[in-house]
Amino acid sequence: MADLMTGLKRTNYCTELDEKNVGEQVVVCGWVQKTRDLGNLVFIDLRDRTGIVQLAFDDSTERGIFEKAAGCRAEFVVMAKGEVRKRVSVNTDIKTGMVEVFVTDLRVLSKSQTPPFEITDSTNVKEELRLKYRYLDLRRSEMQNTLIMRHKIVKAARDYYDENGFLEVETPILIKSTPEGARDYLVPSRVHSGSFFALPQSPQLYKQLLMLSGYDRYMQIARCFRDEDLRADRQPEFTQIDLEMSFVDQDDVMSINEGFAKYVFKRILDVDISLPLKRLPYKEAMERYGSDKPDTRFGLELVDLSDILKDTAFKVFAGALETGSIRAINVKGGAEKLTRKEIDKLADFVKTYKAKGLAYTRLTEENETSSFEKFLSEQEKDAIRERMGAKKGDVIFVVADSSNQVVFDSLGALRCELADRLSLIEKNTFDLLWVTDFPLFEHDEEDNRYVAKHHPFTAVADEDLEKIKTDPESCKAKAYDLVLNGCEVGGGSIRINNPELQQTMFEALGFTQEEATERFGFLIDAFKYGAPPHGGMAYGLDRLVMLMLHKESIRDVIAFPKVQNASELMTMCPAPVDKKQLDELYIQTISTQE
Repeated sequence: MADLMTGLKRTNYCTELDEKNVGEQVVVCGWVQKTRDLGNLVFIDLRDRTGIVQLAFDDSTERGIFEKAAGCRAEFVVMAKGEVRKRVSVNTDIKTGMVEVFVTDLRVLSKSQTPPFEITDSTNVKEELRLKYRYLDLRRSEMQNTLIMRHKIVKAARDYYDENGFLEVETPILIKSTPEGARDYLVPSRVHSGSFFALPQSPQLYKQLLMLSGYDRYMQIARCFRDEDLRADRQPEFTQIDLEMSFVDQDDVMSINEGFAKYVFKRILDVDISLPLKRLPYKEAMERYGSDKPDTRFGLELVDLSDILKDTAFKVFAGALETGSIRAINVKGGAEKLTRKEIDKLADFVKTYKAKGLAYTRLTEENETSSFEKFLSEQEKDAIRERMGAKKGDVIFVVADSSNQVVFDSLGALRCELADRLSLIEKNTFDLLWVTDFPLFEHDEEDNRYVAKHHPFTAVADEDLEKIKTDPESCKAKAYDLVLNGCEVGGGSIRINNPELQQTMFEALGFTQEEATERFGFLIDAFKYGAPPHGGMAYGLDRLVMLMLHKESIRDVIAFPKVQNASELMTMCPAPVDKKQLDELYIQTISTQE
């Protein structure tokens, strides 16, 4: 290929050319978007990562070059030399629409078969096909612009944290497995037979150790790995903007990161974020929105009806109140927009969140229909409508369950589903807020023990210090999550820096002293040599880019993503390996086929 370019060097990217370049000799190169052969005229739309410029050929063009141009097909790789001139037929749809390059030398560097789909932003093919031929999909300007924006967001992060005194330090990729939370990806060691490394779920322990080492402010664009089930905003390997700070409290960490939010939105999108950001305590977020990552761009807030119905004779509601609650949302004007059939579908929707059903009252102008009010007294019915502010045209949805978490999960998801169906969210808006005062622990029903809500190194709120052993469920954490448009984009906490308190935390989580020493002994030992107060947070970079660019899936902002079953369709990995490789690692595989 080198000899095909002999004598030519690219002078410009395609969209660098405009009217100021008219009369200049330039060399451009890229892929053929399309060729238009008009007999005595040939036009080629040449595409590179910046966009498209038109190449022009006419009856004054050298015959061999003209024929070569006419023979170019979509996705041929070409290099062209020529003079920039004004276009006769202006194209206002492209950046270079005022000019074209009249070609005097054309080199076909590589030919292309007909691609399996058209390389345009309007291509309408299944995502599986796009991912199988991802190298072609990445040629589309939409994908290229997205990855360019991702690059700019990473650059902005590095610049901002550098300007604020942070040092970028790389932490290991091959680490010790410390299973607590998501499953680790394990890497067998050839040198240490029977032993395994793990891929990091986060740089958590190492960044804390860097604070003990006196680096004071750390950041890293960190690759992380979690062997967990995938969703639209999750991948088995992902990237974090990771940071840690010494001699700080919760407000210090939140303040520096509010500054980053303002900086990155202004620099990348020219959007002004007002500071300080709103803060919602966890309890309030759950009670108002049914979620610890609430989308507050619309209403449909939850309303507690438990006190109104505390003496109800309706057994379904009475049973729920023994250990749970009854809560509702009012869809203003929903009676005309939601048919009975659609309401039935919403009942099926909340069942996916373990709700046993969805009660409703639909107040149309003509009549009133309700699935539950006939079981209530007139006083209860009137009190519900008054508290809900219900009027003609509204629909009230009610969930009752013996588990508050089921009530929150189902109504929290329902309000978001309704906002989407009824177009209640103003597009291209950004709603940033903090959720604070998280529980320190949550109870794992399957293992019948307490687990850390965030992770085992999170500090307890000062006022709850004495409750860790006696009343763990009431303990609050010095933890905070940054939420954008109903998605968690970052989270962190102030860390424990006292070895005795860290040991107490491990005991509360059900670790014996031996287990804690085996898993985290190096950290506990490090604390004995002088640990400053420290805290930090991490952003999910992929998710942040997805939300900033209003993409539907995290796969749209990653160059080579995995699909739902954690495989990659392009290279077809994971895949079996040679027996020789397994023998070197002292590994045998067991067939799961019957």
